[in-house]
Amino acid sequence: MTVMAKPEHTGTRTLVEAPALSPATIAKPELISVEQAKAMDVARITDLFKAHLNPGQLHFMKLLGFHKVKIERAEGMFYIDQNGRKILDFFGGFGSLAFGHNHPRILEARKKFQEEKRQEIAIAFMSQYAAALAHNIAKCSPGDLDMVFLGSSGSEAMEAAVKLAERAAGPKRPKVVYAENSFHGKTKGVLAITDGSLYRADFRVADNVVRVPFADIDAVERLFRSDPEIGVIVLETIQGGGGIIQAPGEYWQKLRALCDQYGVLWVADEVQCGYGRSGRFYAFEHYGVVPDVTALAKSLGAGKAAVGAMIARRDVYMKAYGTPKTAMIHAMATFGGMGEACVTAIEGLNVLYDEGLIDNAAATGDYLLQRLQALKEKYPKIIKDVRGKGFMIGLEFHDFSQTLPMVLRPIVSVLDDKLKGSLSGFVGSLLLGDYDVLVAFTEYNRNVIRLEPPLICQREHVDRFVDAFDSLLSRGIVAIVKDFVKSQVGK
Repeated sequence: MTVMAKPEHTGTRTLVEAPALSPATIAKPELISVEQAKAMDVARITDLFKAHLNPGQLHFMKLLGFHKVKIERAEGMFYIDQNGRKILDFFGGFGSLAFGHNHPRILEARKKFQEEKRQEIAIAFMSQYAAALAHNIAKCSPGDLDMVFLGSSGSEAMEAAVKLAERAAGPKRPKVVYAENSFHGKTKGVLAITDGSLYRADFRVADNVVRVPFADIDAVERLFRSDPEIGVIVLETIQGGGGIIQAPGEYWQKLRALCDQYGVLWVADEVQCGYGRSGRFYAFEHYGVVPDVTALAKSLGAGKAAVGAMIARRDVYMKAYGTPKTAMIHAMATFGGMGEACVTAIEGLNVLYDEGLIDNAAATGDYLLQRLQALKEKYPKIIKDVRGKGFMIGLEFHDFSQTLPMVLRPIVSVLDDKLKGSLSGFVGSLLLGDYDVLVAFTEYNRNVIRLEPPLICQREHVDRFVDAFDSLLSRGIVAIVKDFVKSQVGK
């Protein structure tokens, strides 16, 4: 008998003799222990990343200088690297760190759960932890959003949301509307409503989808009126990957009215903008409307667990899965509602309100916006726009040619498309290397720096970030480019 073994980086497969099926012959592979992993240096980490994770991604990490950093620990608003350097986190894991790093109450809840040896996977039994978390999420949700599905990621929560809405809409209304520049996940189902050629690549996606411009209510109305097969519309309340893009309040109010008029179910993707980030628990609450289905993830796991949730109106949920015959069509998966993950999320929701973090996101987020608007006025040839709500802010640079001295603009302007994102990259790299500040970027508009600090962020952290950013921009674009090129020498 022969089996196929993993080849040594070749394009062919090697056949080897299978070992005897005796326990005594099963040798332990050369595995890395936890302590050995902890002790690895940056060079070893890089080698393993290149060999086993994503060699192509390493290229971008090197450009930004991320490959030089080994995080030893993290606390509050800061990462601490191998040299004891404290890095201010204005990235926030794309919105997944509402409580910062290693919040003591979150750690204590998890520690107690482990010490008491409570159950994790309770598929066969009722779970008090899943039930309590579902109750808490429903209590945090407005209107009649009270039926909860628990999963492990934003993509999984959005898959559940779209499946539920499509099934509730019925087989005669199978079409799903989504927006330009949307991002709803990378798994196969929601890839059809994620408007990015990078992620879609050449995958074959579902064809029952229709795209509309974001924030164009007239386009939505024309579509609803002209196509009776439309049953669902899926929208991010604030577009994250699109560059922190908002629609005006009247858009959401008219959307709610149109959905009611035409019998279309509205799914609000709050995976990134929800959980208090905008200054309300859900971003759609700013506009006095409630969708039919929504989704949370990111910070729902309190920075220590992977937790996602779909939340639906009870009548919509029951229409899709409300009988014993249909109840298991989309029930929780193996790791949905795991004990420690649920306990983590339960404690997180309590901390969110006990510490007034939603209010802090609104107040301190406004302060951050004000300080950034002042920088926009100070550097009008560099900063094109500042926008967002709470602690979900986009800072957009002008195209590269427009930031240069007038004599260079005509020459460089022909390269603007190819250079998109370059200034964001230069600034992000130098903020990390020279000022110990971490920021993020957006998927579709590469000229935008994305700021999503933890909701524990205070004015002192805002001042440190803005002062660093101001200092960097004061160098001028030519010096910034030169300094970035210097930082790349020897990589």
